[in-house]
Amino acid sequence: MADLLVKLRPGKGLVTQVTPQSAGWTYVGFELHRLGAGETISAPTDDREVCLVWLTGSGAAQAGGEDFGTLGGRTCVFDGEPAALYVPAGSHWSVTAVDDLELAVCSAPGHGGSGPARAIRPDDLSKEVRGAGTNTRYVTNILPEDQPADSLLVVEVITPGGHTSSYPPHKHDRDALPTESALEETYYHRLNPPQGFAFQRVYTDDREIDEAMVIEDGDTVLVPKGYHPCAACHGYDLYYLNVMAGPKRQWRFHNDPDHEWLFEAG
Repeated sequence: MADLLVKLRPGKGLVTQVTPQSAGWTYVGFELHRLGAGETISAPTDDREVCLVWLTGSGAAQAGGEDFGTLGGRTCVFDGEPAALYVPAGSHWSVTAVDDLELAVCSAPGHGGSGPARAIRPDDLSKEVRGAGTNTRYVTNILPEDQPADSLLVVEVITPGGHTSSYPPHKHDRDALPTESALEETYYHRLNPPQGFAFQRVYTDDREIDEAMVIEDGDTVLVPKGYHPCAACHGYDLYYLNVMAGPKRQWRFHNDPDHEWLFEAG
């Protein structure tokens, strides 16, 4: 089994990379690139679809032969909504940084059936509040189920310090629709202030997987299967970018029965 905790590489360029091969799974790919002003990154999508997410900074984008102008601009992942760019399979994209840019490249198998490349701007994004009390967190849907894509689901979440998230624990590792879907998932974490830490546990019912991890700023966690709750420590807000994909593009989850009483308790 692949190591579930992927640490951020120092410096610029490609600082995080998760491939189906490195993760030991089938669908999800995740890369994080840090570029200085004037630097360009480009790539073909081949047989995969891509969702580029401007985490911080701005960059001029082209995809599928179309110029999308300058996207992004937020200075911090905790400050407002992101911009994104969907690029279908069988296409090509490039981004040139206008200033220091942190760009996430989310990918999964595609067949080019979700239309041409398109910009996803902050005004296009839906937002929601999930949970209550110290389980409250704030969700921004970047590429949700009701927007066209072949495989990808992409969302970002902010969990205030002292709160839990992806909690009560749930999983989505069985292709058993309509009650549960099989989705691989990555969590890219940031903390505010950045010297903080948080916790994430990934575990299965039979405890074949049971790992509790200390999360630091810039870490990525792999969730091949099982439950995967997070906890943000007091004084440090937790951000994460989720990338999910599987054989069917639906998010249906199963709660850990040991903790379902929490829903009734509020």
